[in-house]
Amino acid sequence: MPKISALIITLNEANNIGFLIENLSFADEIIVVDSYSEDKTVSIAESYPNVKVFLKQFTDFTTQRNFALEKANHEWILFMDADERLTDPLIAEIQATVNQNSTADAYYFYRKFMFKGKPLHFSGWQTDKNIRLFKRNKATYTSQRLVHEVLKVEGEVSYLKHKLIHYSYSSYASYKSKMINYAQLKAKELHQKGVKPNAFHYFIKPTYKFLYDFIIRGGFLDGKKGIIICYLNALSVYKRYPYLKQLSKQ
Repeated sequence: MPKISALIITLNEANNIGFLIENLSFADEIIVVDSYSEDKTVSIAESYPNVKVFLKQFTDFTTQRNFALEKANHEWILFMDADERLTDPLIAEIQATVNQNSTADAYYFYRKFMFKGKPLHFSGWQTDKNIRLFKRNKATYTSQRLVHEVLKVEGEVSYLKHKLIHYSYSSYASYKSKMINYAQLKAKELHQKGVKPNAFHYFIKPTYKFLYDFIIRGGFLDGKKGIIICYLNALSVYKRYPYLKQLSKQ
């Protein structure tokens, strides 16, 4: 029977890590790569006998994920973020998928975005998906992307039917901090490509991002929650360019 390595990268995820590890109890091994958390993330993870914990200083998401891949021992990889959860039907679908004689090499999971424990139906998140299940020898994360990393798959890619639950928004402050962190990494990525910020980046791109998610992608249908999410996502676009300007000066 094919075995599954469940991988998690963490930084200060004490509120999430225990729940996720228990959620992944069906996996044949669970590997946590932590970026020297200042809370109890590591001690909580180490309290589970079926979990291996590795420490690695954070540089970017792609590097962390590829490091975790190097530690995996089994054919199938299930990569999870600390704020994600699997439903029972999705777990059953994962197990049935890896046990099939004929399978694809990687699978997208659609994600249900949760806003303070309640689903957000629009605001650009309604078609959100990520590859979370894949064969270890068929995929790696590309070095060109430092944030919203891309998995390069050499083989067939398919989709699972059941949705992953994504508890991304627990509070305004935490989500804003996450968006600003993404902006810093995106600025570094753009700097490596030689991009120079200008008025278009400062004004047009964040404005377009807000209007596209709020109007075209139906954020207004999510009410106040939609305004908050669309604003913070647009803020992340705006913030990357002051950081990029600083890098350009350096």
